[in-house]
Amino acid sequence: MSLIEGEPRASTGARFAILASRWNPRIVEALVEGARRAFAEHGVAEDALDVVRVPGAWELPQAAAKIAAARRHAGIVALGCVVRGETRHYEHVADECARGLMRVALDAGVPVANGVLAVERHEDALARAGGAHGNKGEEAALVAIEMSSLLARIPR
Repeated sequence: MSLIEGEPRASTGARFAILASRWNPRIVEALVEGARRAFAEHGVAEDALDVVRVPGAWELPQAAAKIAAARRHAGIVALGCVVRGETRHYEHVADECARGLMRVALDAGVPVANGVLAVERHEDALARAGGAHGNKGEEAALVAIEMSSLLARIPR
């Protein structure tokens, strides 16, 4: 039996992209800072990170697809926050964003970590952006690092 695992350390020279929604800026900025901190702590130099801002969560998959197609990044972290409102708009945006990000990862073969919060209340988002439930931006960065390492190790 062979065991193939990714490492929690970025490969030398690996470049990563953080895609961040400008909607719910206080929450998303905390997620971005968590991701940047995690990348730094796991061997990714500041100049090997690209931060790309998009209007909202809906636009994240399109930006991720463009970045993945360029093949310059070992992994992509998508960050945003969708809070349930009084209409079904929340479900459309959150579900289709997640579906689009997964499609990019599968089609391009580049790890795309989904750090888009889909929460009931603003307080729930705060808890996941550095509060009681940790920082999902940090967690998404760690996923991108580990998956990029894992995919590089899986034989073709």
